[in-house]
Amino acid sequence: MANALNSEKSPYLLQHAENPVAWLPWGEAAFARARAEEKPIFLSIGYSTCHWCHVMAHESFENEEVAALLNEHFVAIKVDREERPDVDKVYMAYVQALTGRGGWPLSAWLTPELKPFFGGTYFPPEERHGRAGFPAMLRAIAAGWKNERNKLVAESERVLGTLRDYHADQRTGDGGQEAGDGPLAVVGGEAFEKCFQYYYEAGDAANGGFGGAPKFPRAANLNFLFRVAAIQGVASEPGAEAVRLATSTLRAMARGGIHDHVGGGYHRYAVDATWFVPHFEKMLYDQAQIALNCLDARQATGDERFGWMARDIFDYVRAELTSPQGGFFTAEDADSQGTGDRGQGTGDGKQGTGDSVEGAFYVWSAAELRGVLGEDAGLIAAHFGVLDEGNVPSALDPHGEFRGKNILVQRRSLVETAKIFSLAPEAANERIGAALERLKRARAGRPRPLLDDKIVTANNGLMISALAKAAQVLGAGAGEKESEERGRFLLAGVRAAEFVERELWDAARGVLFRCWREGRGVNEGFAEDYAYFIQGLLDLYEASFTLRWLSWADVLQEKMDELFWDEVRGGYFNSAAGDASIVLRLKEDYDGAEPAPSSVAAMNLLRLATMLHDDARRGRGVRCIEAFRAQWVGTPQGMPQMVCALELALEAPRHVVVVGDSGAADFLALAAVVHEGLGPRRALLAVTNETERGWWAERAPWMAEMRPINGRATVYVCEEYLCRPPVSTAPELRRLLSGR
Repeated sequence: MANALNSEKSPYLLQHAENPVAWLPWGEAAFARARAEEKPIFLSIGYSTCHWCHVMAHESFENEEVAALLNEHFVAIKVDREERPDVDKVYMAYVQALTGRGGWPLSAWLTPELKPFFGGTYFPPEERHGRAGFPAMLRAIAAGWKNERNKLVAESERVLGTLRDYHADQRTGDGGQEAGDGPLAVVGGEAFEKCFQYYYEAGDAANGGFGGAPKFPRAANLNFLFRVAAIQGVASEPGAEAVRLATSTLRAMARGGIHDHVGGGYHRYAVDATWFVPHFEKMLYDQAQIALNCLDARQATGDERFGWMARDIFDYVRAELTSPQGGFFTAEDADSQGTGDRGQGTGDGKQGTGDSVEGAFYVWSAAELRGVLGEDAGLIAAHFGVLDEGNVPSALDPHGEFRGKNILVQRRSLVETAKIFSLAPEAANERIGAALERLKRARAGRPRPLLDDKIVTANNGLMISALAKAAQVLGAGAGEKESEERGRFLLAGVRAAEFVERELWDAARGVLFRCWREGRGVNEGFAEDYAYFIQGLLDLYEASFTLRWLSWADVLQEKMDELFWDEVRGGYFNSAAGDASIVLRLKEDYDGAEPAPSSVAAMNLLRLATMLHDDARRGRGVRCIEAFRAQWVGTPQGMPQMVCALELALEAPRHVVVVGDSGAADFLALAAVVHEGLGPRRALLAVTNETERGWWAERAPWMAEMRPINGRATVYVCEEYLCRPPVSTAPELRRLLSGR
């Protein structure tokens, strides 16, 4: 019998709609019931593509006896962390403080007033590896609530107070020597050096990435390293080392099992240090950020292989994560159903019948490969490490899910593989590519993993940024191929921006909404939605020179300031004021799988300040950075994206203004020069007609008289609002940008 989640839109909540647990969605109805019945709340937070969420659901939430315990003693609430990141971050902060670790599924027990008094992550159905069994835990907490309720309530008050004090104290900005006394330029420079030193020492020379297992594709790490190269120069010793650290990581990821060699794109993370065995979910936010890293690598090295890595991601996103309306879906699941009667997920977001197995869609037996590829099976086996007995060692397969199966991982270089088969490298590459296409067609007949078809504003903002940069880097040049690529990437970015504008933007109130699935969701946007989407609009403007995107970004930044800015200490809260269900209003201070909203917002503010000659925005951007001084001074590797924002805060404003017809070949050729390599950040602006000239005259009067010379597209290169003589040819512009 369906529970109250049956009427929800979230794929994650719908996965639990048929559980015997009497789940309720997060909201006043659930809270009122807890208060009326004087029961504690059991809060379970996860997301639809989370492997261990599925495991706990199957082991416990589908179990009638466990459900009976939950229904008798607790009010059970389910939350999709992607719908309510604000709720997730509050209770994740609590669980991390309590246990020293976090993750999903997130399990927390709350008072009816929503104050946590106990929590953890995954609980097995019986005691296992030092983890208490879930039923035993439920009984113990129920008994504690009955017999020692006052102690549990007091504990919730104590822990919440401690968390509140910690998050207030660490952002006062007056942390003395520990917070880094001194001018921002001095302290910021020291933090930049300290952050680089961390990555230099933590770099895994053998396997790429940083540290040991598990390995996550944390894009902010590589963003920082590429900014080191841009500022120091790619030919300098630190610049070259930064590029080496970043590109070796990308190459290792591309070779590894974390990369879907057949269908494109990247899985969430690898459980080992060599990027071999992934958790197989594919997240839109990872695709977007890894693509940006690849495009930076292409600029830093000129190596076209990084361009193809980015194209691989975009092809996957276009094929599997793009809605007919133009927005981008959230993710594909780690698990999928195998052979026999295991049907695939249903169209309403609910799980299909039968058991699902992690990675079933992606792995191959040697016999399957021979059946699909025939004589080319040996070539693929040699190149991708395929073994008859399977290539996943038992140490990396504790549940035996991959026994007899192979995860494709590039074990030999193309040259080595070609030599084994007496082929020219070009011929080997062509045969491998054709074989992978055949595998892709064969794999299409398998049940696909569940698609989380929510369209989330924040994630779409990240993808728009990636597409905009792809148009700049891969679409640079005057050739037919480059023109086609530029148009394709821009069109995809514009369609996504227009989707958000049409479906997730309330123009009358000036607010964004969080997500869309079969219509707009009820939750208004959070700080990350504004920050990432504003960034996407700024990037889309600099790629397309369409003024509406810059103008909208300006409007959205005002709304973000109104809703989320901390007037007392600076920085941005995750959620807006006024929600009584948020017992602790937090500011994210870690650039993790996604960057902290304040890290992105600081950069947005400084970019807008430079673009629009807005000193107030610049002041707020600097104050946003200063609000987190204790964090980026003490452990800059925790906020590498914020450290990147220091570049714009400390350097003089730089502009490149292109004047002319934005669709003309001479205009595009000049704009392309700006993206030929890494360099200091410059605002790339355009004046393409007289209407725009009037718009700019009101905001940046120094641009008002910039005009084409002799009827040709012309570029003005300016620093601190002082401009060099204008130029109209690519060689002249290269000389100006290089400082010669």
